[in-house]
Amino acid sequence: MTKNGYFVIDAHCHVYPEKIAARAVAGIERFYDLTAHGDGLVTTLLTRERGDGIDRFVIQSVATAPRQVRSINDFIAATVAEHPDVLTGLGTLHPASEDMRGDLEHLAALGLHGVKLHPDIQAFPIDDPRMTDAYAFLEEHGLPVLFHTGDSRYDFSNPNRLKPVLHAFPRLTVVGAHLGGYSIWNEAAAALADEPNLCVDASSCLSFLDDAHMKAAIRQYGPERVLFGTDFPLFSAATDLDRFLSLGFDEREYRAMLAGNAARVYGVPMP
Repeated sequence: MTKNGYFVIDAHCHVYPEKIAARAVAGIERFYDLTAHGDGLVTTLLTRERGDGIDRFVIQSVATAPRQVRSINDFIAATVAEHPDVLTGLGTLHPASEDMRGDLEHLAALGLHGVKLHPDIQAFPIDDPRMTDAYAFLEEHGLPVLFHTGDSRYDFSNPNRLKPVLHAFPRLTVVGAHLGGYSIWNEAAAALADEPNLCVDASSCLSFLDDAHMKAAIRQYGPERVLFGTDFPLFSAATDLDRFLSLGFDEREYRAMLAGNAARVYGVPMP
């Protein structure tokens, strides 16, 4: 336990192969008009981010074209295999795949613990009919899906797109990144807080919301449904974790948000 006596899981980390990491991070910076704190390399997670108080990481990457899906999933699985005591991996999918079933079976065979989708970057609505069979597979196999959710610039991942999927697949565990709605936090919490098969993570929120707003959103969803995350490489683990720990939740709530909820949702081992 490395931070104030808490075991900490960062439930939202993007990582890339070394040869493309700089280009991938630059693309994220352009998309969000931000300057990333990190470099997107697993070695940075294992050194600097662990030193800043994180014990385990849930890693992922997003396919921007169908041809990338299996190579990304192979990369994530191989990276986890090199560091199984620290890393848990999520796979990726793409709605334009010509062999979605094959992609899903490949992902499951690799032992990945769920799927990350970024509808805004991948340019598809969460309720796209092309994804129906994928959601059914994930529901059947008990694999959670982490969606990037929310963006005032687009209509791909906002609550109106997410709610139909939550209702159509009530046994599918869904995590809405960024407290369910990046840049539309109030709207998202009002629309989604009562959805029973939805959890949310707190990544990419602390740099934009004041303490009162953060605490209100977390209370609206309930600490038992909130996962701590940093959105590596965008933000600093040290800064985000210190700020999160200053919000004033009790020990039971912090143990759930910092590790217990991620362990339950993604099957991350706990000490």
